[in-house]
Amino acid sequence: MEKEVYIGFISYGENTAKYLPYFLPSINNQTFKYFKLITVDNSDDENNENQQYINKNFPEIEIIFAHKNLGFAKGFNLMIKKAIDAGAKYFLALNPDMVFEADMVEKMLGTISSNNEVAAVMPKILKWDFENNKKTAITDSYGLIIDKRHRFFDDHQGLPNNEELNEAKEIFGFTGAAVLLNLEAMKDMAYNHEYFDELMFMYKEDCDLSYRLRLAGWKIMLEPRAVAYHDRTAAIVGQNMLNVALNRKNKNRQLKKWSFLNQLILLYKIKNLPFSRAVKINTYFYLIGSMVFALIFESYLFKELVNFKKLLPEIKKRQDELKLRVEIKEIEKFMKN
Repeated sequence: MEKEVYIGFISYGENTAKYLPYFLPSINNQTFKYFKLITVDNSDDENNENQQYINKNFPEIEIIFAHKNLGFAKGFNLMIKKAIDAGAKYFLALNPDMVFEADMVEKMLGTISSNNEVAAVMPKILKWDFENNKKTAITDSYGLIIDKRHRFFDDHQGLPNNEELNEAKEIFGFTGAAVLLNLEAMKDMAYNHEYFDELMFMYKEDCDLSYRLRLAGWKIMLEPRAVAYHDRTAAIVGQNMLNVALNRKNKNRQLKKWSFLNQLILLYKIKNLPFSRAVKINTYFYLIGSMVFALIFESYLFKELVNFKKLLPEIKKRQDELKLRVEIKEIEKFMKN
């Protein structure tokens, strides 16, 4: 009998190998045991540190070798399709730079299985101090929030954990670091067996899939009783323009390029939707402001406009496949000022 839950992660050279001795035991120590664990290895060399550690310590894990870096979207799409083909109901996508409380999977499954309108459930994610192997009470993410400019942020990031938050609640979107996906929803979202948009090599693909799920009428939940810990570089708290700029300063150039291009892809897909005048104006002026900022401070980003133009025929195909089953006010109610 095939397992109903698949758990998948992407490994990539030494970037992930150092985490596996913490990450994999944390999965194996879950109170929920009935799952299949798979990984896509994006390393160039099959005989890499990840493979060696997994084969020695966790030989039951199925490894899919990519022989090149497929990126986040394509790597996870391979695993999601494999889970669907095997008849699984749920797929838990995880980053390997994480550890978990023992009942995390059990709590998430309880929430997603209680309502067939729920497409995705994410845990409360707190910061993991990897260097000292210490779980902290500082928030990494309570889910994705969106504002009227179509900017996306991790909710509560960098702030102390809210211990009073102990009931599942609906959120706009999930972060790709840890999310349990309803595979019926993934089949509903599929475009040529793509669930995450493979035009987005990496970065903001979680924003995009969350948005498409929301437009199609699916729900996304935060289950705060399920807790994960994530090793992420500290972010500067706050969403004002100064803090956004300071956070950008800490990002490497490639991440900025992916972010810039993928934001354009996302905005093009939704540009014809009947948003309110306030949202249209805010989004338009923020986009213009982003272009001016890039022109002055990050001119290398304008090369991504060439890539965007090349991708436009494929973007239009995806735009045509958008499923709009809710009134746009159902999206706008999540938008912060």
